[in-house]
Amino acid sequence: MKCIDELPASELKGKRVLVRAGLDLPLDVNGDVADVFRLQKALATLQYLKDAGARIIIICKIGRDPDESNEPIAEAMKQRFPVFFVPDITGMVARDAIGAMKDGESILLENLQRDPREIAGDDSFARELASLAEMYVNDGFPSAHRASASMIGIPKFLPSYAGIQFRDEVRELSAALHPPHPSLAIIGGAKFETKDPIIRQFLDVYDHVCVVGAIANDVLKAKGFPIGRSRISEHAPGAEVCAHPHLLSPVDVTVERSDKQARVKRPFEVESDDKIVDIGPDSVAELAPHIVAAKFILWNGPTGLYEEGYSSWTHAIAELIAKSDAQKVIGGGDTIAAIQESGV
Repeated sequence: MKCIDELPASELKGKRVLVRAGLDLPLDVNGDVADVFRLQKALATLQYLKDAGARIIIICKIGRDPDESNEPIAEAMKQRFPVFFVPDITGMVARDAIGAMKDGESILLENLQRDPREIAGDDSFARELASLAEMYVNDGFPSAHRASASMIGIPKFLPSYAGIQFRDEVRELSAALHPPHPSLAIIGGAKFETKDPIIRQFLDVYDHVCVVGAIANDVLKAKGFPIGRSRISEHAPGAEVCAHPHLLSPVDVTVERSDKQARVKRPFEVESDDKIVDIGPDSVAELAPHIVAAKFILWNGPTGLYEEGYSSWTHAIAELIAKSDAQKVIGGGDTIAAIQESGV
């Protein structure tokens, strides 16, 4: 797929361009945008289209609740990029707004997931979205793995291009599949079944693969350690994964008891009332020399239950990686948020 910046302005001026952006921004308790990292990354494509005189129709989702609105995204965008919010998707309100657009103007439509056909990947919804424009730009890399109507359906009906951010993400992650040595991958997550194929592939190409987060519980359990009431996956890691010489798993863990008190333990010391919530300081210390030695580091996922406030060891890892001279590829919304919170 060609990138949109390969098209000259003469081919974009006056054209209605539908941009599937990755603007699923986190909101604070007041419903305002709490972090603009993804928004900042999305502006390259939008600015290129604006400068070319395209009429930009932005579509995206926010959160998991279909009732959530894209209006807070529009408010955050207005501080950095001129946009008009339209509380509609494919109805007459949206079509009237699009019909009134002038060259170089932008509108943001309502949360795609308000229509259940988006998640279902319904071609009828994709066709309705496609009818709004003359060409399509996919710049929503964070959702590119989903079989939603806006991702896989629209390209069936419109000439389609990659956005600038999408192109850059693919380029950087392609490099991560063939890292220079020595290399280190730090992989977290909640479900081992979603990370199993990645871990297996990385064990063959990375010098060390360190599992953290909830998927580390699965590895510890498969190795015969007690995990108490910790979060585990339905899919258990295979013996060939757990015994692989490149795999690193926690040598100590932070556990939380039912009274919410936390302490650090060795894996064999975990009791039935314990919930593993993070790695421990010895695990960080064991990882440190690998970070120092690495020429390439891939990091995806906090080391613990970041959403429950267990972020100190994630911050420690961030500080070590920041001091490294390695090439680094870091992904995942919680990982980015934790790094920004740490001040690194």
